[in-house]
Amino acid sequence: MTDRALVVVRAGALTTVQDRGRPGHAHLGVPRAGALDAPAAALVNRLVGNPPDAAVLETTLNGCSVRPRSTVVVAVGGAPCAVTVDGRPVAWGAPVRVPGGAVLDIGPARSGVRGYLAVCGGVTVEPVLGSRSTDLLSGLGPPPLTDGTVLPLGRPSHLHARVDVGPHPAPPSELVLRVTLGPRDDWFTDAALHTLTRHPYAVSSASNRIGLRTEGPALERSRAGELPSEGMVLGAVQVPPDGRPVVFLADHPTTGGYPVIAVVHSADLPGAAQATPGTPVRFVAVRHRR
Repeated sequence: MTDRALVVVRAGALTTVQDRGRPGHAHLGVPRAGALDAPAAALVNRLVGNPPDAAVLETTLNGCSVRPRSTVVVAVGGAPCAVTVDGRPVAWGAPVRVPGGAVLDIGPARSGVRGYLAVCGGVTVEPVLGSRSTDLLSGLGPPPLTDGTVLPLGRPSHLHARVDVGPHPAPPSELVLRVTLGPRDDWFTDAALHTLTRHPYAVSSASNRIGLRTEGPALERSRAGELPSEGMVLGAVQVPPDGRPVVFLADHPTTGGYPVIAVVHSADLPGAAQATPGTPVRFVAVRHRR
């Protein structure tokens, strides 16, 4: 067996393989998936000399530990945390050399939710529909990591970056989501639209890779009944029967029957990946649909 591999020593709460996802398959019922904080994943890839579409590990809250079988260069980014190699502190947000057989430990997030580990050469599990991403909704891609999992690595193709630290944005203390109202904003009262864009919400602890759930006032509908199922997009703000908005993230369903009151601008979604439960959420309407 090749020595270009990682052995998972501690899988953590939820650690998955992610890349830029598999867009373009919604007509088959396949979500996009991919790294929730795409800029963080792209940055750690750049730090170790990988192309931007190389697969990385996405950790959740309490990190993970891995042991490379040969010497590798790694970078950890996303949610700030302590990083050690065989118990010795090393840099977060910068390239780090890890000898073969040493244990790289990514500690609990000090702020934010999701961390990213890039390894030179990338994680080369078998792709499905052009992506190596784990999709929690459809079950495509590799399953979430467990202790003892062995992950193959590719061969390094470029030299790693010569920097002391990469610039990572801090996790949000307030999550501001710019939205375009529609396509089903006419299913809600004027009071509901005012509440959505004027009243603060908070991130719910029930949030996951499928959607960011919120806590706050219920949005009143102006129409009874349900819609026929229709297509859903990344960033759609769907309103289920309890009236609390849900922002669809990377593993969202491709269709749904609850009305979508607005759609979040894609540039604001990485912040949703790092917003901890209780973080204030503010929806800002910047454009109405025509």
